[in-house]
Amino acid sequence: MFSIFYKRSSTMQISGLLLTAIGVGSALWLISNDVFSPAHPIELQIEANMILVEGGSFEMGSNSASAKKPEGPARNVSVDSFYISKFEVTQAIFESVMGSSLSYFKAPNVPVNNLSWQQANYFITKLNALSGANYRLPTEAEWEFAAKGGNKSEGYTYSGSNNIDDVSWYAGNSKNQAHPVGQKQPNELGLYDMTGNVGEFVIDAYDVGYYRYGSSDNPRNEQHSDIGLAHKSVRGGSFSYDDNESESYRRDFASQTIIMSDMGLRLVRDK
Repeated sequence: MFSIFYKRSSTMQISGLLLTAIGVGSALWLISNDVFSPAHPIELQIEANMILVEGGSFEMGSNSASAKKPEGPARNVSVDSFYISKFEVTQAIFESVMGSSLSYFKAPNVPVNNLSWQQANYFITKLNALSGANYRLPTEAEWEFAAKGGNKSEGYTYSGSNNIDDVSWYAGNSKNQAHPVGQKQPNELGLYDMTGNVGEFVIDAYDVGYYRYGSSDNPRNEQHSDIGLAHKSVRGGSFSYDDNESESYRRDFASQTIIMSDMGLRLVRDK
């Protein structure tokens, strides 16, 4: 017997509702008082690797001389509690929802790659419809807070270490390819590959000046556009980035439609 967070019904999400999964014959069921809901195997697999990030405040961005204009000024930002996957979405999970992927570096436990921001969101839409869950991409603030270790942060340069080789597949050791998730050391929260491996799409549009005027309370620069060149933020570097392009405050961008071999995603859900 074990516990998992789950929705109460097909039409209403109860955030933070603790339910219990029990075996009935060969099936798993989730119980909430008077409601029995069959647990979808994909959601059970995802939830087994979700980590709670307790809300808090942190310094987002950087005032370093090496920081680019869109990465500053550093500012104090607060985020609410949320759940984030300890791993990037693997091809096994992606293909169990979509049937296949266009991944260039192919293996079940390698992050899905060679996809666009739009495709990442389409996957999440189908995943939520299939499982009845409510996953999403992280905001930039959530992503950076988690990468820096949340309230457990030790102030490392990279996500979990000052030595990039400890925690990351990057240009110096990756042989220019994606690797299976979870092979390097995790950060303070138990999250893997927040630096390197594949870049991770977030909700936010890429706005060069947003740090100067954006909200300091749960900032969310979500902008949708039908224009193919709309830019979305990408975080975490990738297997093709150098060490001086991979610090946890670094930002990059991609058109919402462009397909890139070193881009992937990580799932988040509200507490």
